[in-house]
Amino acid sequence: MQVGIVGLGAMGKHMSANLLKNGYTLHVYDVVPEAIEEIVRLGGLRCSSPKEIAQKADIVITMLPNAQIVESVMTGDNGLLAGGREGQIFIDMSSVAPHSTKKMAGLADKKGIKYMDAPVSGGVTGAEAGTLTIMVGGDEEIFKKVKPILESLGKNIRLIGEVGSGDAVKIVNNLLLGSSMAALAEALVLGLKAGLKPETMYEVIKSSSGRSYALEAKVPDFIFKGEFKKGFPIDLQYKDLELAVETAKNLGVPLPMTNNAQQIYELARVKGLGREDISAVIKVWEDMLGVQVRG
Repeated sequence: MQVGIVGLGAMGKHMSANLLKNGYTLHVYDVVPEAIEEIVRLGGLRCSSPKEIAQKADIVITMLPNAQIVESVMTGDNGLLAGGREGQIFIDMSSVAPHSTKKMAGLADKKGIKYMDAPVSGGVTGAEAGTLTIMVGGDEEIFKKVKPILESLGKNIRLIGEVGSGDAVKIVNNLLLGSSMAALAEALVLGLKAGLKPETMYEVIKSSSGRSYALEAKVPDFIFKGEFKKGFPIDLQYKDLELAVETAKNLGVPLPMTNNAQQIYELARVKGLGREDISAVIKVWEDMLGVQVRG
């Protein structure tokens, strides 16, 4: 089976490597020539445009930074739809808003191309290990057809519902992550100012009703150690909250807590923390109050 992938960034390059390891013939394209060369050295086949990818591949994967770039790659003069043909399957694994995915799916359908959204969770580490969680929106029969390909990329693969539903559940998940991390940072600084020891707060909360993924994943290995360079960047969390806000506006749903959390990440970005892990959002309060929550 001929597979194509457009987007060879931090996630896409590892996904490409795993597809090659699993024996797929892989056609690749990226706007960065060096990124193409890296995958070509592993056995990938170089293409000069998304259009050429679509002309050669049966199934095309896109892994791109945002909806605007996805739309450009799909609809440009040298885009995927320009080279696409009836019977192909396009799988967008980018993180975009559901209404954007549905728009692209409608355009693909006019050419007889099946379109699916399949955003992921697990970050660069999961992409490299091939253990991503993949949330799929699309037709069940097409899902069964592409599942072996997705199994080269992830371990927890689930069909959520119709096109756009994968993006929707990814947005809901990351809304909760971003909001809970902001609330956790605020709470820890409050506790410190109230005279509590950071370790005591952690031990009590992790066995109480306030426990969360953010607490368990971010406090001992990031906040307590003061090590914020790895992990899930604030810039990406901000983007995910923006997707939630955009989707909410499209659906007429108020998101007051999400809007407040997004402003905290905006403050962190203004402070130059955009490329640090989301746990670095605690520095907004630490710097304001002259304290540090460390183990």
